[in-house]
Amino acid sequence: MSAIVAAHGPFEDDLGRRMLERMAHRGPDGVGFRRAGEGWVGSRYLSITDPDTGAQPLAGTRQAIWLVGDGKIYNDRRLRDQLGSDRFRTQSDLEVALHLYEDQGRRAFEQLWGTFALVITAADGRFTVARDVLGIAPLYWARRGDTVLFASELTAFDPDWRADVEPFPPGHSWTPEEGLIAGPTFPGASPVLLNSRAPHEEPPPWVFAALRDTIVRSVQQGLDAQVPVGVLLSGGVDSSIVVAVAAHLAGRQGRTLPTFAVGLEGSPDLLAARLVAQHCGTEHHELTYTAVDAIELVPRIIAELESFDPTLVHSAVPHFLVCGLAGQHVKVVLAGEGADELFAGYAHYGRHTSGAELHEELIETLEGMHIGGLQRVDRMAGAHGIEPRLPFLDLDVVELALALPPEWKLIGPDRPAKWMLRRAFDGWLPDEVLWRRKEQFGEGTGMNDVLREHYEATVTEEDLHANAGVLTPPLRTREELAYYRMFTEALPGFDVGRTIGRFVEA
Repeated sequence: MSAIVAAHGPFEDDLGRRMLERMAHRGPDGVGFRRAGEGWVGSRYLSITDPDTGAQPLAGTRQAIWLVGDGKIYNDRRLRDQLGSDRFRTQSDLEVALHLYEDQGRRAFEQLWGTFALVITAADGRFTVARDVLGIAPLYWARRGDTVLFASELTAFDPDWRADVEPFPPGHSWTPEEGLIAGPTFPGASPVLLNSRAPHEEPPPWVFAALRDTIVRSVQQGLDAQVPVGVLLSGGVDSSIVVAVAAHLAGRQGRTLPTFAVGLEGSPDLLAARLVAQHCGTEHHELTYTAVDAIELVPRIIAELESFDPTLVHSAVPHFLVCGLAGQHVKVVLAGEGADELFAGYAHYGRHTSGAELHEELIETLEGMHIGGLQRVDRMAGAHGIEPRLPFLDLDVVELALALPPEWKLIGPDRPAKWMLRRAFDGWLPDEVLWRRKEQFGEGTGMNDVLREHYEATVTEEDLHANAGVLTPPLRTREELAYYRMFTEALPGFDVGRTIGRFVEA
């Protein structure tokens, strides 16, 4: 994880340094910046792959060119072999993007497999920005006159720039000459479906084996780091599968996997996490907190989260706490985000009787994750200076999951939510965990009711009626109005309709 700031056009170094300083939490290992041509790039970085020589900005070996980036390139080793090891000065996975760009220009980004937000500037005037197709690595931009600014978080921008800020679209690149350019098609938008048999029939065994093997490889990639790695264990099936796989892989190397869980005393998630940790033999750490602790954290959570959506706030509180716990022991954490969106894990997907309609909603949900669940994961980890990795959102997993006939994912009496994922890992976990009913992170930890009851009591119905219309669509509940006021106090000046994602009830 890193905090990046970049600008093209007239720009003062002092502004760049201020923007970086506001995101110091994302990159506690170092800071660097460089001006080249009409571009300025800067980074606060967290050293994961190459702690000794991977400082940013990274410099080209054949040209006067520099890169700052956030995220990870998963196919960097293959690209290194293709480019030639003699060109590389560091072990940083992001360096492959720099040298590929030296050779191929903007087309280089289409070959990168990973989660990234990258900015490249060169002395000859070239300047290019790119973001991964899922938007896992955060990036915002603001355009005014001849100057364009980029930053990893909203909080980086000076107050006089905030009205112009909006999310940089995932899967796109930008240059001053060509403007915004769409990259490859979103995976699964036009799927090549596996069709070895009719969708209403039982999937063949090889489908479950392929799912399992692909997820295992993705978890193995996530464990690749020169620093300690652990897993955030919510007690739900998704994070429990990640733990089961990671613990198995760590055990083969003679290591014990650290896991981390939080919750109110006696909460279902905390109890399930203990069961999984015991079953998998992990080095388990847990934190029990009180309702008062959670309530008092909310103003800080909203400022760090950069959102006031109640659904995100509910899950962000325990996520903030578990990231804080993990940050005392590791610098990288794996999490189970993305499985619900790929395998139809939410209860509201159960209303679909048509595979085509279900697939359409899954794609729509995945495309919106960058201003929803992914934002929560990123900001809560970033607040504690650790890097999150999401094995279920590795593009190999995404493409395979979205190539499955969506009829296989329909929820019915004999097929509970995510039944294909559960079946693929049959025997890896206790049945009471593997087939546990889906609960939202905030629900399983006990957060939803605690926060809703407290903050609804701070706003009257008359107050909501008088102020709901400040946004379009209107604020929906007294709780949401309370959170909106905290957000505008912590982060005033943004065009909320343009910058903040809001969960819409299905």
